[in-house]
Amino acid sequence: MKAIRQETSTVPAGTRLVADESLRRYRDGKVVLGGSPLRLLRLSSSGGARLRRWLSGEPVGDDAPSRALARRLLDTGLVHPEPGHATHTPADVTLVVPVKDNAEGVRRLRAATMELGAQVVVDDGSAAPLLHATMRHPAPRGPAAARNTGWRAATTELVAFLDSDTHPEPGWLDTVLPLFGDPDVLAVAPRVVSDYQCSNTDNHSRPVAAYEAERSSLDMGTRPASVRPMSRVSYVPTAALVVRRAALSEAGGFDETLRYGEDVDLVWRLIAGGGVVRYQPSSVVRHEPRPTLRSWLRQRFDYGTSAAPLAARHPGRLACARLSRAAAVTWTLVALGQPRAGFGAALTSGTLLPRTLRRQGIPVLAAARLAAQSQLGAGAMLADATRRAWWPLALLSRRGRRALLAALVPCVVQAVSHRHDLDPVRWAALRVADDLAYGAGVWAGCLRHRTLAPLLPRLTERAGRSR
Repeated sequence: MKAIRQETSTVPAGTRLVADESLRRYRDGKVVLGGSPLRLLRLSSSGGARLRRWLSGEPVGDDAPSRALARRLLDTGLVHPEPGHATHTPADVTLVVPVKDNAEGVRRLRAATMELGAQVVVDDGSAAPLLHATMRHPAPRGPAAARNTGWRAATTELVAFLDSDTHPEPGWLDTVLPLFGDPDVLAVAPRVVSDYQCSNTDNHSRPVAAYEAERSSLDMGTRPASVRPMSRVSYVPTAALVVRRAALSEAGGFDETLRYGEDVDLVWRLIAGGGVVRYQPSSVVRHEPRPTLRSWLRQRFDYGTSAAPLAARHPGRLACARLSRAAAVTWTLVALGQPRAGFGAALTSGTLLPRTLRRQGIPVLAAARLAAQSQLGAGAMLADATRRAWWPLALLSRRGRRALLAALVPCVVQAVSHRHDLDPVRWAALRVADDLAYGAGVWAGCLRHRTLAPLLPRLTERAGRSR
């Protein structure tokens, strides 16, 4: 896919910006820290003044330096566009629904999206042909093929992919369409939340549905983001996604050889081509959870199998953990039964980082807090990797089993320290089952594709810097 966006791309004049929750400003706004991955930017006096005015509500001006700076801040995730007037309307959107054996879901979804310009329902080989399908595959070909068939029949500028088990809330496009006023934005994903009150969930599977309402793999959280691999929001699902039709054509659509992960692959190809994909959580689409524990675990396993082919297609963009070299040394020593040495390494790193950041204009206390958060975050990431990726290896030795038990501690802490609709024991059990099922899928995919890439951590330097 050839580049869609030039390096000199700028933000449209009139764009209003809001700060990301991570944004911190120092030295009268000339040093800014935040984003995901964490970035430190040094701005000129005029740049710091511009940012201050923008965060106070002033729109981006029409001069080239302002628009270029705004793009730079958006690309690093330090700020986000505030939805304003939309240049597109729902009439500019074609709904595409890939479906197999869910006539009732299609009926509800069509009724909820009557304001759209067109509706295309692709029956992907249902046992009984669906009455309201626009077109039909005689035999199942998978969601990627069904989506491709659907968007290629569209004539509008935008295509909205919604799965048949989703239900958009009223006004779900109100904060999505304005973001397409930026020509570099190729796709926008609403927030997908699990609706565990839906009718297909019986009493026996309510615990799974309640857990999914808090930790669904489709739910990217409450904070907006620029989607990028190895960041806070590294992918978005096509269970609900609005995309420019021209971008789909340029990218060649979905890869039909992928049974799972085809949505992640598409999003990453759009980004690699120079486009912007945004996550907009103020737009909400509800998703029906899996009806049984077995089907939910199977889904988690299947999602895990996508890691290996994605790693092969996108080298360096997928890893089980991302941490600094200093944090890797600290936690490796702890895992090897040398907690004192690990504490010493953490202390040394925590001493050096504030000195480095102080020269960049970051106060010592803020830098020390950042160093501590980095170490703790790395520990949590490694615990996740142990439960999800490394647990088969951990079971092979006594030290590994101890590390695995230690990796369960965050699950127990989350279960007892947060308010859930489930009791702590069941919540913790489902949390562990979630990770183990996904990890088993990762291993199955790695064995099938003969690669270890998804099982390897990625070591980085400290917070990136930019001028």
